[in-house]
Amino acid sequence: MIPISRPARFRRSRVLIVGCGDVGVRSLSGLRHAVVRVLSSSAERLPGLRAQGVTPLLGNLDEPTTLARLSGLATRVLHLAPPPSSGRSDPRTRHLLQALARRGGVRSLVYGSTSGVYGDAQGARFDETRAVHPTTDRAWRRVDAERQVRLWGRQQNASSGARACILRIPGIYALDREGGDPRDRVRRGAPLLAPADDVYTNHIHADDLARACVLALWRGRPGRVLHVCDDTELRMGDYFDVVADGFGLPRAPRLSRDEARTQLSAMQWSFMSESRRLVNQRLKTELRLVLRHATVQDGLGLRAAPQHT
Repeated sequence: MIPISRPARFRRSRVLIVGCGDVGVRSLSGLRHAVVRVLSSSAERLPGLRAQGVTPLLGNLDEPTTLARLSGLATRVLHLAPPPSSGRSDPRTRHLLQALARRGGVRSLVYGSTSGVYGDAQGARFDETRAVHPTTDRAWRRVDAERQVRLWGRQQNASSGARACILRIPGIYALDREGGDPRDRVRRGAPLLAPADDVYTNHIHADDLARACVLALWRGRPGRVLHVCDDTELRMGDYFDVVADGFGLPRAPRLSRDEARTQLSAMQWSFMSESRRLVNQRLKTELRLVLRHATVQDGLGLRAAPQHT
């Protein structure tokens, strides 16, 4: 029998993006070769998503009955939806994975998690083999989601060879990212820790993160965890001083640790009480990602400044 040639549109990968915010939209430029569908819980967003050249689907991860159409829909899934804002578990991820498993067909799933699952590492530099140590409910929800993704991945890999990998993501920034422009914080004059008490933070430009998400859909290894961060090693205060000096803004005031604990909200304090330095070697060797913004100075369009160790 002579095989029938299928139209090109049927041979293209079918990608589903769940949680298509800023990073999801940025990833679309790397998915032009694929048929892309986007799950959104907001009917108001659907016209804007269509304008991006994708097919939007209305569904809510909090309402499993709205997810039935996802079954068998995609061969590759990018899961960027956050967990709920309370509790220590992530039912949204559970609902999504249940829907995807009904008919199978998924070849790879990439989950965007957070480096907050490590808790405070007291400034240590480490790779993805370090054990998680969540200290907030927010981090526990991510650990629960990661556990679900790993379990789903093992089950699907055993039955169909599907792969699931996890991206642990630190602070996302870009001058054109809503909520991610570091100049906004500097302009507010939000206080920072004094040098003696300051913590190391990690960063990734939103465009490089989007590229990593796309590459992981094809190159991510089964059950693998990857740090998606740049090469910057700066303490938080030094980072925002770079921003202030580079854009001619006043430097933020500095507080001692005891002062900060009493003056900042619990959420603000949680971010300023964890210190770690992520190693990104897997990102470069396994995903073969060449960072376009290897340091925050690159990403902000500033001349590189000496880094403090």
